[in-house]
Amino acid sequence: MSTTASIAILHTSLLFVDADSVINEYLSELAPDAKVLHFVDSDVLAAVVRDGGVSPASTQRMVHLAQAAESAGADVIFSACSSVGPAIDVARRLVSVPIVKIDDAMTASAVETAGAIGVLATVPTTLPPTRALVEEKARAAGRDITVQEQLCEGAFPVLMSGDRDRHDAIVLDGARALATEVDVIVLAQASMARLAPAIAEAVGKPVLSSPRSGTENAVHVLHEQTAEPAHATARAWETTQWQGGCGAR
Repeated sequence: MSTTASIAILHTSLLFVDADSVINEYLSELAPDAKVLHFVDSDVLAAVVRDGGVSPASTQRMVHLAQAAESAGADVIFSACSSVGPAIDVARRLVSVPIVKIDDAMTASAVETAGAIGVLATVPTTLPPTRALVEEKARAAGRDITVQEQLCEGAFPVLMSGDRDRHDAIVLDGARALATEVDVIVLAQASMARLAPAIAEAVGKPVLSSPRSGTENAVHVLHEQTAEPAHATARAWETTQWQGGCGAR
């Protein structure tokens, strides 16, 4: 990158520090020269869970975050929360900066991988947006698919209580049940990504998670946004050649 590019990450909770730190690590690896900006509304995810979905108020809050990121000069906005997909769809229409959802790449990969896709989640409000995104990607790719959902009931409260082992056991049980009906499993929340290898081993089927692929997708868009146009590069080369020729005279 010839100039410092910037990527803004939108966060909806302070609970998932581990998942967010993984995203920061991937950005350090994939775009080490980029400036990373963080915009946080720490109660949005809690509000979505309380309301049973994305309310107009939560949508407006996410739009405000996106607009703040745009005002700060971000070249790309990266939404790190799968539960607020409908709000991000609205924000995309109201800002000029590209917004990448963390699960855009994962869901696109899922529809290319299999026809029977399972969505595994620990938060009920994440299921509808993830299913909708899978179906959107399938329509765009011209693929006929089926989607099965599996909520790991009770896993999220257990995780919040600090019992990670019990949470993991509930998720693995849910994955085993889901695997009997599908060819690939997508993990609807970034916070579940650390379990992907264990789930894949337990069920013997592909398991897709969002942090790595989502970050790679965001960095790809960042490079597209900040790349110098080919005609500008050619013009700069011609100018250099002309100046070099003048200097030689």
